[in-house]
Amino acid sequence: MKKILKKEKKRLKEEEESLKVKASGATASQQALDYLTCWAENHTEWKFQKTRQTWLLQHIFDFEKIPDDKFSVMLQYLEGLRGGARETTVQKALALIEESGQTPEDRSAQQRAQRAREVIQLLS
Repeated sequence: MKKILKKEKKRLKEEEESLKVKASGATASQQALDYLTCWAENHTEWKFQKTRQTWLLQHIFDFEKIPDDKFSVMLQYLEGLRGGARETTVQKALALIEESGQTPEDRSAQQRAQRAREVIQLLS
């Protein structure tokens, strides 16, 4: 009986933890987009947050996570990007363009490549 209770408790705890992870993923996305919006609309209240910038840079070419209306703001944000983050973003964009050349029929890859071209044009 004790073994069954232990297993049940363990299963419930694992489910709870997985729900927290899923919730934090959605929260991270929204927090990063809110951070970007605050930067654009209320610069006096805006404060640099490395984790938000990192999330934005990791997902910059993803249409689902950063919609087109936010991408234009993201391009403005990138103008101030400096150092290693700038170099890494350019390298990632170049790799994405090269990759898209290998799959010309993949519409999603071509859309990501278009974003990458815009980023390279801005940062180079």
